[in-house]
Amino acid sequence: MAALAGGGGRAAAAALLLRRRGPGGPPAGLGAGPRRYRYKEKWAATAPRIPPTRLALHHFDMNYSLQLKDLWPSVRASLLCEQKYGALLNNFSPVDHVTQELELLNATDFVSEAPQKALRSQWGAAAEEAGRGESRSQEGSGEGRTAMQAETMTQAETSPLLQPSISSNIKCYTFPRGDITRFRPARPDALGLLDYYLMDAASLLPVLALNVQPDDFVLDLCAAPGGKTLALLQTGICGHLAANDVSISRTKRLYQILHSYVPKEIKETVSVTSCDGRDWGQLQGSTFHKVLVDVPCTTDRHSVMEEENNIFHRRRTKERQMLPMLQLQLLMAGILATKPGGEVVYSTCSLSPLQNEYVIERAVEIAETQFNISIHVEDLSHFRTLFQDTFSFFLDCRLGELVLPHLTANFGPMYFCKLRRM
Repeated sequence: MAALAGGGGRAAAAALLLRRRGPGGPPAGLGAGPRRYRYKEKWAATAPRIPPTRLALHHFDMNYSLQLKDLWPSVRASLLCEQKYGALLNNFSPVDHVTQELELLNATDFVSEAPQKALRSQWGAAAEEAGRGESRSQEGSGEGRTAMQAETMTQAETSPLLQPSISSNIKCYTFPRGDITRFRPARPDALGLLDYYLMDAASLLPVLALNVQPDDFVLDLCAAPGGKTLALLQTGICGHLAANDVSISRTKRLYQILHSYVPKEIKETVSVTSCDGRDWGQLQGSTFHKVLVDVPCTTDRHSVMEEENNIFHRRRTKERQMLPMLQLQLLMAGILATKPGGEVVYSTCSLSPLQNEYVIERAVEIAETQFNISIHVEDLSHFRTLFQDTFSFFLDCRLGELVLPHLTANFGPMYFCKLRRM
């Protein structure tokens, strides 16, 4: 009977528990089972299943392998490795001791060194050509051979490559190919100005291509975070510099750069604005001698290395697809802001032809058909010869020049193209 009573008690308890939870429900106090699964479904729907860095790399594999062919595996590996930097010396701070320090570390100023190397190379080629000419004219007089050699050397000296095309005031130190030494952080001088600015040395090439002349009015249309603006100021010859960026937060970074590197009297010659660059041609048309248009792009190296602020994030797909249109609008604004006879340099840190050559071609077409403005695309091939010891260039770029990342010279990518408004 006790056993039967115990069995009856358990049955009664089970019946009471069933009434509390209802048919098919969980035991009281244990929580609703389905909620856990609903939460998981919600988490799975909102979390990115593929990181944007992997999406970017897959996109580049699909496209750049066709563009770069056998070069892509090397460029790909370089993008995934730590990039190299250059040290842009601050001419507003005493730099003699910094120069000595960097040279002791085997770093060299690639800007001032390039023309000297090119001159030696061209003299060597000229001497070789003169030697071939001498062997072809063995029957000629010694005086004739001497005259021929002198003429060849004169041609070498006056060739376009050796004409002044870069600012000697800009000094940027880099370590040799294959040397992965890192620069120390910048230090303040007695007045609190930092001695150099660390940047991708290839980012200087658009500034050098702009070739600022004394008293030029210069516009940096997409200026933040400020490295190229600082480089333009290092020339020491800008008549006036307008630095603009649509992003207020990025413009704050530009102000910080100017505060850290530029004395007050020089900062007063710079006007910083946060306008939409696409409207600049309407705001101040035909005003500037030189315009730098360093447009927003896919920032290829950042896209494969950093999750934060990655344009390959799923929520930024539309923004990424619209980049070529934005770039075209900014370039057109830069062209319209330039005086007749003035020059525009367009640049990106992307390997994509859609963001590079195609934007240039479309801008030239629109300027002609819609604004009756003739545009000449300048030849920058001499940059390849000047800077071949520092950077690796893509030889099949149809318009402008493209620096490819390389494991021994891991700068870039950097595309730049120079336009002259006729």
